[in-house]
Amino acid sequence: MKNRIKLLDSKTRGSAKVTNLVKKAQSGDKEAFITLMEEHKQTLYKIAISMLKNDADAADAIQDTVLSSYENIKGLREPKYFKTWLTRILINHCNRILKERGKMVPIEEHPELEGAQVDTSGREFLKLLNKLEEQYRIVLLLYYVEGFSIKEIGAILDMNENTVKTRLSRGRICFKKLYLKENPSSAYGMEV
Repeated sequence: MKNRIKLLDSKTRGSAKVTNLVKKAQSGDKEAFITLMEEHKQTLYKIAISMLKNDADAADAIQDTVLSSYENIKGLREPKYFKTWLTRILINHCNRILKERGKMVPIEEHPELEGAQVDTSGREFLKLLNKLEEQYRIVLLLYYVEGFSIKEIGAILDMNENTVKTRLSRGRICFKKLYLKENPSSAYGMEV
C-alpha cells in the first residue's frame, strides 16, 4: 500500500510540475517550454517512429510539433492536459506527412530507440506492435506504452470511447496471434 501511495504521490508531483511548467511557458518563459519538450521527447519519438517508420520523417513531425506547440501553447485551456494536447498535435503532423506520401509505409523493424533503456521484452513488444495495422498499433501504443486512459485516447484520436475500447480489444487479439506465431513454444495452454 505504501508503494502505491508513493507512486501516486510522485505522479501527482510530476503532474503538478508539468502544470507549473505549462503555466510558465504560457507566460512566455522559454526555459519552461524547453524543459517541457525535454520531458516529453521520448514520448514524441516513440509515437512518431511508430507511425512513420522513418527517422527523418519522425524528426520532421517532432520539429513541426514543437514549433506548433510553442506557437499555440497560450491557447491550451487546461495545463493538466498538456501531454494529451501535445500528442494530438504530433499525430496530426504524422498524418499530414503520411498523406503527403500518398500511401501507408511498409512495416519495418523498429529502429533502436536513442537514449532509451529498453529491455529485450520491451524491444520485442515494440517489434510486434509495429507489425499490427495502424488503427490497432497507435491505440495500443498510447494505452500500454504511454499510459493514456481510454478517454484521453479518444480525445487524442478524435474518436468515440467505445471505438477506442473496440480497437484495444481487437488489437490485443491481433497482438496475441502475432506473439504466438513468432513464439510457438509460448503457445502451450493458450487460446487465441
